[in-house]
Amino acid sequence: MSDEQTETGTGWPEPAGPGRPAGPASEPDPRPDAPDPDELSPLAPEASPESPGRERSGEGVEPVEDGTVDLSGPAPERPEASGEAPADAGAAAESSAAAGRSRVSAASVMIAALLALLGFTLVVQLKTTSTDPASGATRQEDLVRILSDLDARENRLRQDIASLEESQRQLRSGEQGRQAALDEATRRADELGILAGTLPATGPGLSVRFEAGGEPIKASRVLDAVQELRGAGAEAMQIAGGDRATARIIASTYFLDGENGSLMVDGRRLTGPYTITVIGDPATMRTALNIPGGVVASVQGDGGNVIVEDREAAEVSALHAPIKLEHARPVS
Repeated sequence: MSDEQTETGTGWPEPAGPGRPAGPASEPDPRPDAPDPDELSPLAPEASPESPGRERSGEGVEPVEDGTVDLSGPAPERPEASGEAPADAGAAAESSAAAGRSRVSAASVMIAALLALLGFTLVVQLKTTSTDPASGATRQEDLVRILSDLDARENRLRQDIASLEESQRQLRSGEQGRQAALDEATRRADELGILAGTLPATGPGLSVRFEAGGEPIKASRVLDAVQELRGAGAEAMQIAGGDRATARIIASTYFLDGENGSLMVDGRRLTGPYTITVIGDPATMRTALNIPGGVVASVQGDGGNVIVEDREAAEVSALHAPIKLEHARPVS
């Protein structure tokens, strides 16, 4: 091992570098391109612009007066590291939490109010639909009779439709067209004559007798009976009084209360008791008169009585004077 290796203590020769030539320390380097000794000093107070590494290493370090760097001072504590939050941050958190609680409370109150209103509405709806006074007061027998009345009306209408379709088919046929048209015209004239009260009629029906009690029979009760009979399929009607005066009932007939409990029918005075003779389906018309709250119940409530009897061959013989039309004309 050489003397140079022994002096360094490494056992290996030191790498050759751009060292300064040996000589006195106070003497400058005689080379023309040698750097300034002050620039090579590690204790220089200001770093060279050409050395960016020194600028980065010197950030955040305060120089001291003697040109050395003081690294022994304690680093400034951050508020987050010490665990103490600023006062304004705590107040902001408390205010935001209070606002959130108030919003949640208002929403809960509104939802509860809406649910209560919905429950009240459902309860009222259920009570309204479950307590129907009309259906509750109707007996089972009355409901059966009403259903039978509706079925009879349906059957009658179906028969009328079938008859009209057959008449239409016959009228359109070539051979029997003329005779069918004549028969149809005759039938229609008879029907219109019965409806207008210019022709007498006979057929199955009812006899409805009104007997007064403590109060006389009012014109409104008789009119209600006529309307209910028409709704039940009555085809011809007449009314007779106790003095045997008779009046035909048609679409234009009116009823008024007269003197001393009498009844005015189309200007003719009738005295009680009153009897309506009607032609139609007896069972259907009887059901219409005896429905709860109908004519029979109303007259009995006034203290009177209504007697309904079936007629196999009811006769409507009273005639109504033909009405002369002044303005109406058939559409051609």
